[in-house]
Parts: sequence; C-alpha cells; structure tokens
Amino acid sequence: MSDRATPPADAPGPSRRLPLIALVVAVIGLALAVWATQSSGPPEPSGEVAKDSAARSCTAFDTVSAAVQLRTNADLGPGPIANAAVAANARLSLLGGGIYLLNSLEPTTPHQLASYLRTMARDLQDFGINSLAGADYSAGSQATLMANIEQTRKEIANLCRDARP
Repeated sequence: MSDRATPPADAPGPSRRLPLIALVVAVIGLALAVWATQSSGPPEPSGEVAKDSAARSCTAFDTVSAAVQLRTNADLGPGPIANAAVAANARLSLLGGGIYLLNSLEPTTPHQLASYLRTMARDLQDFGINSLAGADYSAGSQATLMANIEQTRKEIANLCRDARP
C-alpha cells in the first residue's frame, strides 16, 4: 500500500474542475456570439461624407430610373424586329441598372437609402432575368416584382428628395 492518502470522492481536483471550466468558457463564448449577432453593425455615416455619398447614389438611381423608363417604353414601330429590339433593350436596362445600382453603393451611403437601393437592384435583376427566361411580365411573380420595384422607387425618390439641397 501507498503512504499517500486518497482524497475523498467529493473533493475538488483537476479532473472535477475541468468540466466546470469548460462550461464557463462555453457560456462566455455563447454570450459573445449572441452579442456579436445582435450588435447594430457599423454606425450610420453622418456629415458631408454621408451627404456626398447619398448624392452620388441618388444620381445613380436617377440614371437607372431614366434608362429603365426610356428603354421599356420605347416605340420603334409595330414590326416584330422592332418589338424584339425594344424588349432586348428593356431587359438590358433592367439587368444593367441593377448592377449599376449595386456598384454605386459606398460604405458611407446612408443605411436606409443603401437598403432600398439593394432591394431595387435585386428586383430589377430578378425581373430582367425572368423576362429573358420568357416570363410574362403582367402575371404572377413578374407582376409582384413590378409592383415592388415601383414601391421601392417611390421610397428612394423620397429619400433622394430629402437628401438634396
């Protein structure tokens, strides 16, 4: 037999503290993860930087709105080639307009404006690609997208009106 005494079963030892330490570390990690996902993100830009960025985004929005309006309502005549040309240009303005809006966004674009611009860009691209795939523009999801685009366009126009001097 050994001269050393065996500690009682309920005495804290390294093997008994390890699960407790692991539990504490896990709880702290979980708390940090929850905090990180609940944080509000970067602060809203302010001052001249935000105004300048908003002005550039609004200029891009105006350009895209004009291009979509012009190309989707063009009248090249009643012939099938003219109709196909108008449709192709309309689809190009939708897809290109969505890309242009996304590329015009800056980190300093005010968050609400940037959110609406992203939504409009996504909807323009969805409408354009669905049109290329042969979807009827006046029915189903295309009609919903068209209504969403118009509502978002109004929201952006209001924000841009307020952002301009």
